[in-house]
Amino acid sequence: MARRTTLGRLRTALLAPVLAFGATLGLAAAPAEAAVWNTCDQWGNTTLGGYTLYNNIWGSGAGAQCTWANSGTNWGVWANHPNTGGIKSYPNAKKAVNRRISAFTTLTSTYDVTVPAAGAYNSSYDIWDTDYDYEIMLWVNANGAVGALGDHQGNVTLGGHSWDVYKGKVPHADGTSHDVFSFLRTSDSTAGTVNILPILKWIKDTKQWMGDETIGDVQFGFEITSSSGGLDFRANNLTVSAG
Repeated sequence: MARRTTLGRLRTALLAPVLAFGATLGLAAAPAEAAVWNTCDQWGNTTLGGYTLYNNIWGSGAGAQCTWANSGTNWGVWANHPNTGGIKSYPNAKKAVNRRISAFTTLTSTYDVTVPAAGAYNSSYDIWDTDYDYEIMLWVNANGAVGALGDHQGNVTLGGHSWDVYKGKVPHADGTSHDVFSFLRTSDSTAGTVNILPILKWIKDTKQWMGDETIGDVQFGFEITSSSGGLDFRANNLTVSAG
């Protein structure tokens, strides 16, 4: 379960205390290359080439983290989060698509990432409807003590990949909740193409877990639970295409 971006700001207030970050954030390691943008701010963000990048440190007990970008599709993160439980952050790039599932002719993404051998994290897509009632997560790789929320629904091959599927609800402090459908790739991958549209149609038509929702955002990032000592995560190339 990821918390991030605009929704992350709202629900962080409901789900976790606001974190106080001192001057130590400014001491976090900078990227090796001369990035066109970087930030160590908790909610730091920018827009490059049609993608919105977020540092997005939302979880309780987080450490230092900085995000940098050469472009909207080539960016990375340095994070030093303690080896404690709970998601600390979801640095990501977001592409707004804003159309109903039935109105898409295509919705695909390519990814190419470099991730550390240590730490606890997943590399994942996080897809939301515009009302934030439904969250679809696609994990392409994971490491350490991390797992999906909800009950296991079986295995399915969709969009060019084989997934273990989980279905659950995320409660909010105001008594409401949203549904989350998590697709965990059955083997780790650091590069490939995902055909997202068949996954959305399977949820809508085959399982009838949601209706013809308007999909607002397709995000891709690193959901980090721990990265003690400082670890690097890189999206060497990440593109989202909607038709």
